[in-house]
Parts: sequence; C-alpha cells; structure tokens
Amino acid sequence: MKKIMVTGALGQIGSELIVKLRNEYGTDNVLATDIREPQTEMDGPFAILDVTDGDKMTALAKEFGADTLMHMAALLSARAEENPMLAWNLNMGGLVNALETARALNLQFFTPSSIGSFGPSTPKDHTPQDTFQRPTTMYGINKVSGELLCDYYYHKFGVDTRGVRFPGLISYVAQPGGGTTDYAVDIFYKAVEDGNYTSFIAEGTYMDMMYMPDALQAIVDLMETDADNLIHRNAFNVTAMSFDPAELAAAIRKHIPSFEIAYDVDPVRQSIADSWPNSLDCSAAEAEWGFQATYDMDAMVTDMLEKIREKVNA
Repeated sequence: MKKIMVTGALGQIGSELIVKLRNEYGTDNVLATDIREPQTEMDGPFAILDVTDGDKMTALAKEFGADTLMHMAALLSARAEENPMLAWNLNMGGLVNALETARALNLQFFTPSSIGSFGPSTPKDHTPQDTFQRPTTMYGINKVSGELLCDYYYHKFGVDTRGVRFPGLISYVAQPGGGTTDYAVDIFYKAVEDGNYTSFIAEGTYMDMMYMPDALQAIVDLMETDADNLIHRNAFNVTAMSFDPAELAAAIRKHIPSFEIAYDVDPVRQSIADSWPNSLDCSAAEAEWGFQATYDMDAMVTDMLEKIREKVNA
C-alpha cells in the first residue's frame, strides 16, 4: 500500500483508521472521504463522497492515484433495522461501487464484515471460520452478501479483496454509531461522568469485542500480508475478548468501586445480540497472516478509563 483512499472516513473505524494510515504511510498518501464535512480541521486530503455515486468514487480514486481502496462506509446494525431499505441501498450499493472502482483501477481492496454475518443457527461458542451464516437482520444479510460479493470479485475479476469479521469495537475517540455492541463504549463515559450506567443489553449476553488499536493493526497486517499466504480472504474471524455487561461492569469497578449497573433491555438490539456468537475461533487469521490481539479486557478497561477521563476533563 502506498496511496490509500478511505470511504466512510469520519465513522467509528474510519476516523481512527485514517490517523493510523497517515502516521504509517504519510499524510498526503491517504485520501479521506465521507458524505459530510469534518467537524474539525483535518490534516491531509479530504473529499466529499456519497458512496452511492460510483462514477464520482472512481474519479476520485483515479485522480488521487490510489493503489488501495478501504471501503468503511456502512449503516450499522441497530440503525439498519430501523431503515432496512436505506441499509440495503447504502451498504450493498456502496460496496458494489467500491468493488467496481477497485476492478476498474486495479486497486487492492479492503472492507470489513462483522459478527453480524452470523445467525441463530451458527455455533455459538468458538464459532468456526467456515460455518452456517443465516443472519436474521438486514445488517447481517448485507454482510454475508458482501463477503460473497468480495469473493466473487476476487475469483471472477482478480481483484485483491480482503476483509475481517469485526466483533464489537471499543474506542474512546468516536461516539457510538448505532451498533448493537455500543453499550460497551457508552458504559465508560457514563462510569466516568455519572458513576452508573443502564444497559440496553441484558446481563448474561456474551459478545466478542476488540479494542480499536488492535482492530486498526489487524487491517494493516492483513493488507500487508503476501497474497500467497491467504487461503481465506473475505472474511477472517478476529477477536480479543468476550464478556457480558456484568463482567465489564466488574472490570470497571476495579477502578471505580462505587460504579453501578442497571438494565433496561432494548428488545430490538437484544434480539440482534442473541443471534450473534458468544465467541469466535480466530485460528485461520492467526495461521494465515499472524493475527494476534494485544489488549485483553483488563488492559482495555484501564486504557479506556484513562483516556476518557482526559477527554472529559479537557
């Protein structure tokens, strides 16, 4: 990767991904694009892009001289259930346009999938890399379709497509963006600011999670791996930890002893969470490109609370 264009660059992952990429590949070598203007001044090139406009996407990538396209623009799980047709048009239409851009310009290509690509019939514990994928949400359907479409573009057109199935991603930088795992971000802000939190996910609901620094490193490591090492491409299981809200609250309580958690379960997001795995088997990612997470739950909680205290005080 030398010249990288990123769609959805102001989103949960994109906003931190462009910082990492610019640090590693050079500020001027990463073009950030999004449908809206950034709220603060951004170092490096930026362009407005609606990913449903395929002609503009291709033109921007060509003008920039990109050799890599990272397609991060998407409507997340809970918001996708609120407006499934918008989710289909944005998530699938945008992905087709991104793949067509990669095909036309011979770009290396990355887009993330999700644990949402699994469904109730998927094995819940140590979910295999290759298994049943029959999701019951529009977001999950989009992600399974996206995995298959990326495989198709690799086999049919030779596009160097790559991806991972992200678990819930935890970060102090970007605010929650409408995902089912967002409780695991919001809980830290409420712990620091209020000393208590009401979870919309029920106690005993386990979901895989990952701290954002590990997620960003996974993207770079996968994209820099020699293609000859890859058996799978779209998409690798990756994870770092699995916990329920009560366990996360207990980990926070080690730092804030008075912290309390209550529950007011959101039926929509709870039903989504119940259809997802408890834990993932990441052995394929470990074997094919050396994936390894560095943050466990305690290390993540320590760093999150420290960073959020700094952010809130500022």
